[in-house]
Amino acid sequence: MKKYAFGVDIGGTTCKIGFFETDGTLLDKWEIKTDTDDNGENILSDVAKAVDNKLAQEGISKDDVQGVGVGVPGPVGSDGVVHRCVNLGWGVRNVEEELGSLTGLKVRAGNDANVAALGEMWQGGAKGCRDVVMVTLGTGVGGGIIVDGKIVAGANGAGGEIGHITVNNDEIEPCNCGQYGCLEQYTSATGIVRVAKRKLAKSNEETSLRSFGELTAKDIFDEAKKGDEIALGLVDEVCEILGAALSNISCVVNPEVIVIGGGVSKAGDILIEAIQKHFIETAFHACRDTRFALADLGNDAGMYGCVQMVLD
Repeated sequence: MKKYAFGVDIGGTTCKIGFFETDGTLLDKWEIKTDTDDNGENILSDVAKAVDNKLAQEGISKDDVQGVGVGVPGPVGSDGVVHRCVNLGWGVRNVEEELGSLTGLKVRAGNDANVAALGEMWQGGAKGCRDVVMVTLGTGVGGGIIVDGKIVAGANGAGGEIGHITVNNDEIEPCNCGQYGCLEQYTSATGIVRVAKRKLAKSNEETSLRSFGELTAKDIFDEAKKGDEIALGLVDEVCEILGAALSNISCVVNPEVIVIGGGVSKAGDILIEAIQKHFIETAFHACRDTRFALADLGNDAGMYGCVQMVLD
């Protein structure tokens, strides 16, 4: 094993880059702008320049670098081919081959939510486990499933798309994916607000939630912690949907731990306890002792997971 590696988490606005020792020590991290002009044509060359500049700055030879791991916001096949990244402007692209040619280093690529799960398994909330489900509750709902230490990517790299499990066949508004009744429509940060606005529109009950101009998921959890009955009911409703969905997933992969990450996870214990309560209600008996944990690595999870891919 060589001494150094890079983890690159490519997002729609910035690329987060981490420079690591291969024992998991993060030596430095920084961001560069994600240039989405010309259908993202310059993104990989910008990443390659950032890697080269860091090695020159540190006086480190490429012979001492294990490789570069890359997380991208879209499906990635086991061959390193990305199948459409809308946020980056990419169609079908072989990230491993292209960045490998630009850097002269070994490159591994994976879906951003999947590599975040790998990061949490390697150095975060799921450290020491080899069977892990991670759910990221942010603007959308992402997921990563790890079985026996390996990411479940699937035939087209779409494995672990937890946010697009159908949980409501009666939904009349479409999800961003074009389907109806996806988990993401109820348990993402935007989905939680959507559920709240529907409930407030149908009820005249008094609640502090009506005092907010632009209601957020954080507001809902904060008011629930203060004891607002409507907010508490919303938290329970959302967590019932998520807990039931996770109990179904557990019947398939039987994880040791389910890690909850993303911006909504900052709600903390009130979120975890409510999800776990409803998970237990519907879980198969052999899965009911599944542990729940909050993600530890925050926005750095993807960088850690990218490095773990290179080491594997």
